[in-house]
Amino acid sequence: MQTILIFAELTIRESQRRKVLWLALLLAISFLTIFGLGLHLIYRELARVGVSPERVELGLGLLFSSGLYVINFLVVVMGVLISVTAVSGEIDSHTIEALVTKPVRRWEVILGKWLGFAAMLTIYILLLVGGLILIYRFRTGFAVPNIPVGLGLMLLQGLLVLSLTILGGTRLSTLANGVLAFMMVGIAFIGGWVEQIGSLLQNETAVDIGIVTSLIMPTEILWKQALALLQPRVTSSPFAAGPFVVLSQPSDLMIWYAVVYTAVLLLLSLLSFSRRDL
Repeated sequence: MQTILIFAELTIRESQRRKVLWLALLLAISFLTIFGLGLHLIYRELARVGVSPERVELGLGLLFSSGLYVINFLVVVMGVLISVTAVSGEIDSHTIEALVTKPVRRWEVILGKWLGFAAMLTIYILLLVGGLILIYRFRTGFAVPNIPVGLGLMLLQGLLVLSLTILGGTRLSTLANGVLAFMMVGIAFIGGWVEQIGSLLQNETAVDIGIVTSLIMPTEILWKQALALLQPRVTSSPFAAGPFVVLSQPSDLMIWYAVVYTAVLLLLSLLSFSRRDL
């Protein structure tokens, strides 16, 4: 266990050395600043013209949901970019050969790296989503429900993408691995749209296609469920559209499927790297 924690610490330090953490922190602060300023100006204008409290809450809820959507996108991007070279890059540069000496098992290296990246993603999500909720609550006074579960689902999505990228890095080049990760997320995204539109039109074939894509890559169901928990009024509103509408809410079974999916990806990455010729 100590070896795994050492590699996790080294992974975080390497990200600090490459200034990835500091750049992510700077961009997170910039995003929260822009969101807070926009929220303040819109809320002040709505209060000035005398819009009813119900419509104010719905309108600002849409703005809050858009902030969550951006964070959801950033989490996916971060999950890929921070880990896409973690294995394949070190294999190409032969750095990994110096790490996997006899006292160190190969799976310990991979698990340590995964834990380091997972810790970084957790801090990133807590900073962004926590900051977003605090700004929204402080300026508007509106409460955000189901925060722990919603945060957990967004974190699970990041860990799923991270596990996929780590697995790809054990067999693919850095470029191919990045393409695979983003294409899989893209498939899940378009499949989610097909399912939502199919549900609206009551087209069972389209809904089934969406379900199949969710089985292939269950990132979109995690986003939909997180949004439905954090902003139930917005997702059920007739004024909601695009990524903010949840016509077909994922079942608890699909959420557990995503948990198992992530665990299997991580396990496969440990096995794949342990059996790879260096």
